Amino acid sequence: MTATCDVDTAYRRCEQITRSRAANFAYGIRLLPPAKRRALSAIYATARRIDDIGDGTLPPDEKLDRLERTRTELHVLPGDGRDPVLTALADAAARMPIPLAAFDELVDGCAADVTGRAYATFDELHWYCRCVAGSIGRLSLGVFGAVDPGRAQPLADALGVALQLTNILRDLLEDRAAGRTYLPAEDLDRFGCALRLDGTRFADPPDRLIALVRFEARRAAQWYDTGLRLLPLLDRRSAACTAAMAGIYRRLLDRIAADPLAVTHRRVSLPGREKAWVAARALVGRTG
Repeated sequence: MTATCDVDTAYRRCEQITRSRAANFAYGIRLLPPAKRRALSAIYATARRIDDIGDGTLPPDEKLDRLERTRTELHVLPGDGRDPVLTALADAAARMPIPLAAFDELVDGCAADVTGRAYATFDELHWYCRCVAGSIGRLSLGVFGAVDPGRAQPLADALGVALQLTNILRDLLEDRAAGRTYLPAEDLDRFGCALRLDGTRFADPPDRLIALVRFEARRAAQWYDTGLRLLPLLDRRSAACTAAMAGIYRRLLDRIAADPLAVTHRRVSLPGREKAWVAARALVGRTG
């Protein structure tokens, strides 16, 4: 039988997962004091587990079954104490007001990916973004704390939507190759795009793709403008963590807007030194 996992070992496992898998978020998480860093790593490791089920290679029925089993496990924390990720998450939730029910929304969003759900309108896409990213914003806020939680929660949600819209643009080609289309059908119709692949590239006229991507980038920028109003409601280190994460994605969005066709050829990313620079500026309170 597998032995139970002590809390310190559980947190170390979550921090290891975060360092190895959180290509962008790790830059912000490392700016937190130890207790908050450990708690946010537990949240990330749990979210990563859910995402990996949705993005994995199992047949759809098995993915949906595993997602529901994970949902059930999260409802009965700490379980048998043998799972380091769940052990760490349970300990963090006992110490901080982490809204664990938000993981239900993440599971719902991943299930929508598995079933191949498409989005006719932005309102429908907004639901998905709230599920898979706004939920993480609200979970993180439980770790950060805020001087005015009532104001902070919708702002954390908005920042999550901004990050997810950036992800959608960054992964446009990769997602389409996997059979997923996230951009609303109403937007595709507006710009006369089908996002049909011709080999490894989109068949749509370049001028239409440019107009579509820039339109979506402007929408994402508006969500950043709203979500970043969260920063003054957080303590300095929590604000720095949030600003680093958001700053990396905002610079990525700016790069996409400057060269929209890049995302139709490859996955756009920032070099590590630029991410580190953004994190350093966030630590001294500079987000520009």
